Amino acid sequence: MISTVANTIRGLAADMVEKANSGHPGMPLGTADIAAVLYAEALKHDPTDPEWPDRDRFVLSAGHGSALLYSLLHLTGYPLPMEELKRFRQLNSKTAGHPEYWEIPGIETTTGPLGQGIANAVGMALAERMLAARFNRPGHEIIDHYTYVIAGDGCLMEGVSAEACSLAGDLKLGKLIVFYDDNEITIEGSTDLAFKEDVVKRFEAYGWQVLRIDGHDPEQIRKAIAEAKTDLDRPSLIVAKTEIGYGSPLANNPNVHGAPLGKENLAALKNKLGLPDEEFYIPAEVATFFQEKQAAWAKRRRDWENRFEAWAVAYPDLKADWDRIMRRELPADLESVLPKYETGTSFATREIGGKVLNALAAKLPELVGGSADLAPSTKTYINGADDVTGDDFSGKNLRFGVREHGMGAILNGMILHGGFRVYGSTFFVFSDYMRPTIRLAALMKQPVIYVFTHDSFYVGEDGPTHQPVEHAEALRVIPGLHTIRPADANETAWAWLVALQRTDGPTALLLTRQGVPTLAGTNLDGFKRGGYVISEPEGGADLVIIATGSEVALALDAAEKLAAQGKKARVVSMPCREVFMAQDEAYINSVLGTDLPRVAIEAGVSSGWYQLIGPAGLAISLDRFGASAPAGDLKKLFGFTPDAVVEQIKTHFSW
Repeated sequence: MISTVANTIRGLAADMVEKANSGHPGMPLGTADIAAVLYAEALKHDPTDPEWPDRDRFVLSAGHGSALLYSLLHLTGYPLPMEELKRFRQLNSKTAGHPEYWEIPGIETTTGPLGQGIANAVGMALAERMLAARFNRPGHEIIDHYTYVIAGDGCLMEGVSAEACSLAGDLKLGKLIVFYDDNEITIEGSTDLAFKEDVVKRFEAYGWQVLRIDGHDPEQIRKAIAEAKTDLDRPSLIVAKTEIGYGSPLANNPNVHGAPLGKENLAALKNKLGLPDEEFYIPAEVATFFQEKQAAWAKRRRDWENRFEAWAVAYPDLKADWDRIMRRELPADLESVLPKYETGTSFATREIGGKVLNALAAKLPELVGGSADLAPSTKTYINGADDVTGDDFSGKNLRFGVREHGMGAILNGMILHGGFRVYGSTFFVFSDYMRPTIRLAALMKQPVIYVFTHDSFYVGEDGPTHQPVEHAEALRVIPGLHTIRPADANETAWAWLVALQRTDGPTALLLTRQGVPTLAGTNLDGFKRGGYVISEPEGGADLVIIATGSEVALALDAAEKLAAQGKKARVVSMPCREVFMAQDEAYINSVLGTDLPRVAIEAGVSSGWYQLIGPAGLAISLDRFGASAPAGDLKKLFGFTPDAVVEQIKTHFSW
């Protein structure tokens, strides 16, 4: 029956691509046997309850083969009707060109950028182990599932997979099972063109169990899964030798990767597979086979629910935590644990960020995270909590090593799995290494928190390679990402609060290396709206100065000097421009005014500020790379002193 199921998948996938005249038939044809064994026999899932917490996770890392996944979801009973298969890659269909997390139940993550899916799966497998450590009790194991992946040559070539898989081996994630679709073909031709490495030795060096099989032999696939499950101290890579485009005249041809087969080749495929020349054909015995499977899947899920209820009765406190955490709810009194700071003090916001994180972590058992080997500098270590290791998953501190790209993808996998609120940290300039994963978090609307410190040229002596200039604007243009640059200690505390309160997208916190004064006039209500008036002169203003982060104090100092020269400035703190721009027009006008000259001050590129200050406004910015020198010398060089700001304003507006 498995071979019949696999051939049905092949026929459906090829028909989807042919009807759309667009797509990637080669990978679905080549991996259909693996997918059939997984979904029909190995995978613990229930299509009638796709969000069942203890389900196995399946990640199609080679997301271009989406027709494979859509065929599986339809056949096994997920809410994906045949009409959607026939609308593959069309406007407003649920069957997008690459799997999209929010479109169909059963899609665990958005894949397509190669390597991201397998790296997400590392995060999912890690979350499973950590969740089990927190909630399982002897005789009450409510978390016990596997994470399966199908990945291709492209996934293993991308660097993000190397970072994530290396860490997976270090953490002994033995419940992670990856099928490597080893078909030796990429878009340009044979993998020998650029990929001659010994993948087996590489993964063995990572600390993985590596198995070799014929990817078209269901019995070998079954045995490999069983063998993988016997080793809980090592993740498993099952190297499955396959033929891309299996069964078609284009088998083993690079042309089958990303183009329809064509009518003649499609007919030849169906003839070889014993399928009728009929579009979207599903044999009656396959439909019956999966209908019968559905009853067994549902029973397994109900058995788990009974065990879960017994656990809940035995451990009511754990059950209360579980319910709150799984709903991503925060304690009602969370704001009360935030430290408060008095005007006149001065702190680096990275230092305050660390204090706030620790205060919140004491209240939130689900808050976990780490840094790319920079915790002493980014202040993101949770004191009094253990590290997560391959021998003990009960801790809260994740040691990602120098792996920003892998860190971002693993965080995405953990948040998608459920059960945690996650953060990751590095120097702001290295957010470039994380951009693809940040973009995917925003695309999937997942509330990952990024802590980026050393946020400007005030890094100083480390020089332009470590001084972010364009990075704030680079983040702000990602749809759905909130980029918060707090002005002082209290705004930093609120930044953490609003980041945690957000559940529909990621948030980046940009924190200083240098000390900044604690300011008068800050307020939480205004902060939550993205921008607010922090200082208003008596008798009305002559201009508005908008600033973020460490430049808010600079703006206030400049406003004092302007006042001494007869010009009154309203100062606006704008910690999150994206949130501010989403406010109603009346509020925006109340903060910025409608007819006042506008100035924006930020130690970064100016381009994005013109949407607020207009073409006649003044942007005091840094539209060049930095330099290696003490921060005090740099602020004079770049014009970020009160006197220099005043002079630029007077010159620009001819005052």
